[in-house]
Amino acid sequence: MESSEGLLTEEQRENVEVLSPTLKSPGAKSSSVLLSEHHVKVPGGGIAVRHVRRTHSGKHIRVKKDGAGGKGTWGKLLDTDVEYHLDRNDPNYDSGEEPYELVGTAVSDPLDDYKKSVVSIIEEYFSTGDVELAAADLKELGSTEYHPYFIKRLVSMAMDRHDKEKEMTSVLLSALYADVINPTRISQGFYMLLESADDLAVDIPDTVDILALFIARAVVDDILPPAFIARVRKMLPEFSKGFQVLQTAEKSYLSAPHHAELVERRWGGSTQFTVEEVKKRIADLLREYVESGDTVEACICIRQLEVPFFYHEVVKRALVLAMETRSAEALILKLLKEAAEEGLISSSQMVKGFSRMAESIDDLALDIPSAKTSFQSIVPRAISEGWLDASSLKASGENGQASGPDDEKLKQYKKQIVSIIHEYFLSDDIPELIQSLEDLGQPEFNPIFLKKLITLAMDRKNKEKEMASVLLSALHIEIFSTEDIVNGFVMLLESSEDTALDILDASNELALFLARAVIDDVLAPLNLEEISNKLPPNCSSGVETVCTAQSLLSARHAGERILRCWGGGTGWAVEDAKDKIQKLLEEFESSGVLGEACQCIRDLGMPFFNHEVVKKALVMAMEKKNDRMLNLLQECSDEGLITINQMTKGFGRIKDGLEDLALDIPNAKDKFTFYLEHVKERGWLLPSFGFSDAS
Repeated sequence: MESSEGLLTEEQRENVEVLSPTLKSPGAKSSSVLLSEHHVKVPGGGIAVRHVRRTHSGKHIRVKKDGAGGKGTWGKLLDTDVEYHLDRNDPNYDSGEEPYELVGTAVSDPLDDYKKSVVSIIEEYFSTGDVELAAADLKELGSTEYHPYFIKRLVSMAMDRHDKEKEMTSVLLSALYADVINPTRISQGFYMLLESADDLAVDIPDTVDILALFIARAVVDDILPPAFIARVRKMLPEFSKGFQVLQTAEKSYLSAPHHAELVERRWGGSTQFTVEEVKKRIADLLREYVESGDTVEACICIRQLEVPFFYHEVVKRALVLAMETRSAEALILKLLKEAAEEGLISSSQMVKGFSRMAESIDDLALDIPSAKTSFQSIVPRAISEGWLDASSLKASGENGQASGPDDEKLKQYKKQIVSIIHEYFLSDDIPELIQSLEDLGQPEFNPIFLKKLITLAMDRKNKEKEMASVLLSALHIEIFSTEDIVNGFVMLLESSEDTALDILDASNELALFLARAVIDDVLAPLNLEEISNKLPPNCSSGVETVCTAQSLLSARHAGERILRCWGGGTGWAVEDAKDKIQKLLEEFESSGVLGEACQCIRDLGMPFFNHEVVKKALVMAMEKKNDRMLNLLQECSDEGLITINQMTKGFGRIKDGLEDLALDIPNAKDKFTFYLEHVKERGWLLPSFGFSDAS
C-alpha cells in the first residue's frame, strides 16, 4: 500500500541534504541513504515505505534487533552505532582517542611444562638406555598426577621408532611400575593412548598392531591386569581404533599358545644384539680400523652399535689390540682421543674401560709380556692429552700386590668350583654337585660359591638361570645356611657394577634371583632388608637392586610370575602344572597303576616342582582316607623320581599349613603324625626335618 508521506520530490531531497550537513562527516551516512533505507521502489515509479515504528514526532525509526533504537536516537547506554574511524592525518587527531589494545601474556601451564620435561627425559633414555637415571629424573620431576601423560608420551614416541626403542619402553615401564608410577596411573595412561589411537593412526599406519603389542606386553609383564581389556572395551566406541587395538591384543597375542614368550621376544631385546654379538662387532670394527686407518668411519661404526652404555668394551678391546700390535698403538690412541673429544665415548665409559684393563693386566701379561709396560705408558699420555680423567682411575698401587697363602687358597677354590658349576650345567646332577662341594671341605667359602654360581648363570641362557635357582634351593636344604646365602648375595651386589660391565642387564637379573630366592623360601623377606643394610654406603646400585626385588615381590601374582621368570624348563604356567598334578593323582586314585602315574610325573619335566606332587598326594590321602598315595610316594622315592629334598619340602609345606588344613579335614593332624611315623622307617626325609615339632 502506497503512502503520500513516503513520496519525496527531487527538490525535497536536495533540501534535506542542505539542512543536514553534519551527516556528511566521515563515516556518517547521508540523509538520502538513511531515507532510502526505509523505502523501496515499486513498479510504475514511486517509493513505498517499509513497515517501521514511528516516534511521537512522526519520524521514521528503524527498529534495532535488540530494541535499542535507531539512527538519530540516543540508543543504548555506551552504545555507538555509527562506525567511527580515527584519521591520523587529521590536524585535530589525538592519539589519546586511540582504542586500548589488550596485550596477551603467556600464562605458564604446569601440564605443558611437564610434557616438555618428560620429552627430554624420554629422549635421553632412548639415547643412553639408563633405566635408573630415567627413574631418578622422573622422581625428581614430581607431579605424580601427570604420570598418565608420561605413559602416553613414552609409548607414542616409541611407536614411531625402531624395535629397540619399543623394547626399551617396555623395560622402562616394568621398572617404573609400583616403585615410581602408581599402577592406576599406568592404566590411565594406556586408556589415554587407546582414546587417541585414531589420531596416532594418521601418522603411524600400523598403530593398531603396535599399540596392541604394547598392551599385550604390559599384561604379560603384570603392569596391566588382564581385566583391563574387558573393562576398557566397554568405554570405547566399537568403530574406534582403540576398540580394534583391544581386540587385536586379546585375539592375536594374549590368546596364542606360549603367548608370553611370543610377546616378550617380539622386539628382540633392548639392544637387538646379545652381548657376544656386540663384542664380536666391536672386535671386527677395530680390526677394520687398524687396516684402513679411517678414524671417521670407525666413529660412525661405533655410533651405529647404539650401545653407549657398553662403550667401555670398545675402550678395553682397543687397548688390548694396541698392546698386541705395537704398530697399531698410535692409531688406537688417535681413535680413542677422537671418540672422547666428539663425546661419542663418555668420560665414565672411558674410565670404566681403563679400569677393566687395569684389573686384568696381570692375566693379560701372561700372553703379552709387555702389557704392563705398554699400559703404564698409555695412561699418562691419555691423561696429559685430556681425554682420560685421572681422578676417577683406581690407584695404581691397588694392582699387583703380593698375594698371601689365603689368596692362593681362594684362587684354587675358585678354579675348582668353576669346573664343578660347568659340570652341573651339563649334567643337571644336584647330588653329584653337593658331594663335590662336601669333598672340597671349605664351607667358609660357601658365599663365594653362590656368587660364582649366579655370575656364571647370568651370562648364560634361561635354562642355566633356572638350574641355578633350583640348585640354590637344594643347597639351602642340604649344606648352606641362611647366613651363607645372605653373605653371597651381599658379595654379588657389592660387585654389581663390575658385573654390569660384561652383563648388560645385570641389575635386573640379580633382582630376579633375589626375588626367586624369597619365593623358594631360601630367603625370608626380612633378609632383603638385612642384605641392604650390609651393603657399603657407596653401593647405590646394590641398594637399588634390592628395592627392585622388593617391588617384584609386591606386584600382583608375584609368586607365579617370579617362579616362572626363567621359564621353569617347560614353558607352563604354575597353575597349569598344578592342574596337571591334580589330574594325574586323581587318575592314579581311580586306576591304581603305579607305573603310569610315575611316567606322568616324569613327563611333567619339572623335578624342582615335585614338592607340589608330595603335598597334593598327602592332602588327597587325608581326604580319601586311604593310604594308596603313600604307595605312589614310596615308588617315586625308590626310583629316585622324587628326591629327598623335594620330599622334605613337600612334607614341610603340609606341616606349615596344618592348622588351615585341619579346618577342612578334622583329623589332619593325626593323619600327618601317622605319615611321619611311616616315613621315619623308610628314610624319605632329611634328618634335619623337625619330626618332634610336627608331632
